[in-house]
Amino acid sequence: MEFDRLLQIRRIYAQPAALELPRGREIVARWPGADVVPVENHWNIPDLHGDETNVPRWSRIKTEALVLGVKKSLTVKPNGRSADFIAPSTANGCAMACAYCYVPRHKGYSNPVTVFANIEQIAGALERHATRQGLKLEPNQCDPELRVYDIGENSDCSVDALISDNVEDLVMLFRELPNAKLSFATKFVNRHMLGWNHGGHTRVRFSLMPADLAKSVDVRTSPVAERLAAINDFVDAGYEVHVNFSPVIITDTWLADWEELLRQLDAALTPAAKAQLAAEVIFLTHNEQLHEVNLGWHPQAENVLWRPDLQEAKVSSNGFSNVRYRARAKAGYVQQLTALIGRIAPYCRIRYAF
Repeated sequence: MEFDRLLQIRRIYAQPAALELPRGREIVARWPGADVVPVENHWNIPDLHGDETNVPRWSRIKTEALVLGVKKSLTVKPNGRSADFIAPSTANGCAMACAYCYVPRHKGYSNPVTVFANIEQIAGALERHATRQGLKLEPNQCDPELRVYDIGENSDCSVDALISDNVEDLVMLFRELPNAKLSFATKFVNRHMLGWNHGGHTRVRFSLMPADLAKSVDVRTSPVAERLAAINDFVDAGYEVHVNFSPVIITDTWLADWEELLRQLDAALTPAAKAQLAAEVIFLTHNEQLHEVNLGWHPQAENVLWRPDLQEAKVSSNGFSNVRYRARAKAGYVQQLTALIGRIAPYCRIRYAF
């Protein structure tokens, strides 16, 4: 049912090199009725990218279009915050449509899923990188024992796993790596993953925010109540399960709304889930280009996302001109929320907050 709601693929834009690979052929075979449109570059597709007339069709394009490409850059990037390293992407874009998502800033006026068919190359690069790192001799906030690789920086791996076996292939790879685990954040509950043989080397981070706000800005995602309920099941299946309180969006009632969410979390979790829980706390970063795109398809979201009265401009580490909550006020917000977490869910270790 969820698969049908999110993905009704009618067109597959494919690089010829991707169609020559086994994974590419497998993906095309999953939608035998889809038109396959050859493209030279998965980043530059005139029907999808850079055409502002696509903005009103934002969600429809995500539902009906899929891009199949070959990942050229296999660079593993250091991180140190959510994970020790950021893995090369196996996909880019998402079938869901969170109004604050940063990935569309790279992709112009449309953001369907791009799946990379050269999974063997990506997995090989990760295996070689992890082997070179050796054992983790000093604990850090990413993990006390294992080197953590985030595999979902530019997509939602739970949704990607509906499209191809790329994510499961990496889970199987990391199961065999003695010094490493993989990690990804998700807003989608994919219960097929409960049966995967992950060997305890996969960390799933369910992203949470107050449910009423999520109905407005977490478009096409699993409801927050469903994400909360899934935590126990994934813990029972042997996964390490953390939460991302992300993004934290300031409204007139934000702190009371987060108190309600935290009480729901506390009531939902089993003792086993609580015993291993940790959290990342990430306040909203927005972007003027994305603001303009959102005005074309979901202007209501911008009432809470675009707040010049509360925000200031800041250039990000990758050179984007973004807006974030004003530094002095944000420091107070962070203190208020972390104190609230400590009071309601003291067992939830805060890995970092910013």
